[in-house]
Amino acid sequence: MAGRRRWSTEEILDAAAELLRTSDADAFSLRKLATVLGTDSSSLYRHFRSKTELMRAVADRVLFAAMDGRQVESGGDWKQHITALALRVREAFGEQPQLAAVWGRYASSGAGSRMVMEEVLQALRKSGVPDADVPVYYHRIVVLFSALIASEASLVASDSAEYEQGMELFRVAVLGADPERFPALAHFARDIRPLGVDRRAAFEEILAVQLAHIEAAGRVK
Repeated sequence: MAGRRRWSTEEILDAAAELLRTSDADAFSLRKLATVLGTDSSSLYRHFRSKTELMRAVADRVLFAAMDGRQVESGGDWKQHITALALRVREAFGEQPQLAAVWGRYASSGAGSRMVMEEVLQALRKSGVPDADVPVYYHRIVVLFSALIASEASLVASDSAEYEQGMELFRVAVLGADPERFPALAHFARDIRPLGVDRRAAFEEILAVQLAHIEAAGRVK
């Protein structure tokens, strides 16, 4: 009688990524993945010691694909490099929004993660801030755009009916605000935009503020 098929690490990661596209991180489990592969969960533990380790590996593949073999750019403006990198990662997770939450929660430690870290750190070294401050600013930047990407992905992942319901609830909550209890909200109600509007512009503007702060710090070192 033929034994069960042995799955490679890459095949397991492919299946995990596909399963995560159709379910959230909380619903994902090695047991469900094993069922999809037609094996038992114990066979998966030969490749990954835990669900968290597997999640990190899946997230790292997205980062690696976003980098697409790119090397750290040696010329040009450091702020443009970081912005371009952030937009590449945003686009990559935008195509797989369920995996953005995985990255935000589990981070990663593979080749893709190292490539992102290297490019951000190299860019920050050109900003003019002392080397001692580079790790601090690196952390702020990565926390910022990982949070923005994960937040945006949660909107992308929702279905159209759910999204429209959310928009209607937003309009009711804002336009129907009691001006005596919420005077500022009532005053600005017609100009307040839902979170799903102009996400890319907001993403770039928020990141630009942080990069401008770093640039100013470099001038006064």
